[in-house]
Amino acid sequence: MWDELVHRWLKIPYTLNVRVDQRVKKPRATILFIHGIGNSGEAWNDVVSRLPSDLRVITVDLLGFGSSHRPPWAVYNARLQARSVIATFLKLRVHGPVIIVGHSLGSLIAVEIAKKYPLLVRSLILCSPPFYKVDETKRILLPSSDKILRDIYRTARRYPEQFVQISMLAVKLGLVNASFNLSKDNADTYMNALESSIINQTSLQDATGLSVPTKIIYGKLDPVVVARNLKYLAKANSNITVSSVIASHEIRGAFIPAITHALEEEVKKPRHTIKDML
Repeated sequence: MWDELVHRWLKIPYTLNVRVDQRVKKPRATILFIHGIGNSGEAWNDVVSRLPSDLRVITVDLLGFGSSHRPPWAVYNARLQARSVIATFLKLRVHGPVIIVGHSLGSLIAVEIAKKYPLLVRSLILCSPPFYKVDETKRILLPSSDKILRDIYRTARRYPEQFVQISMLAVKLGLVNASFNLSKDNADTYMNALESSIINQTSLQDATGLSVPTKIIYGKLDPVVVARNLKYLAKANSNITVSSVIASHEIRGAFIPAITHALEEEVKKPRHTIKDML
């Protein structure tokens, strides 16, 4: 009851479980990794292990996933998650703008953070971002990729038990990261996040107004990414660049060196403090 009073009614955000906080005395940069839906901070282990030791590296479990709080009353949208990320920033005493790397749902949350708190963000690296246009399905005759994917997600929302079984099979077959976890215990949270953050999103429109350098990396074999939406963003916003790798949706294979290379390039760029940006 006290927990609900503080966080639901008084609107005080939760802090997140921190998987990794690699601290160094004078870091060249601070990098925050935000995982995707159904995953945890462990999804970034293969990337983190390849990074230089002179970087401050932070990985977290999003609200509702991993070992973070899972309030049953919460609406797991990008705004709620972003506020919890910022609360965790403050708890960890993160100084200066950070590089945020987001995967899938984590990309949408990264966009929300950059939109609401641009002075805290040095740059974004968005991996497999599921950017979809605002749902206007009633006004079109032929289904677009955006509409088809939304319909698939809504079908999963209606049949959670079957979706859990399919997901468990995908883990066994190695089609998703080993850290992916979807079961009967957390299916409600997963479906809540799917509905609130991905199906009913405004992230594509929000990304067009980003003022921070943003790199988008997507897999050419990714079934849930609409590539034309990413190319649209690159044309609409000069701060955004797009590149692809031969991969699917998960952070594995060709994604690993692509992310580490993108981070190397970002770290080499001049570092601006919050004072410089004011």
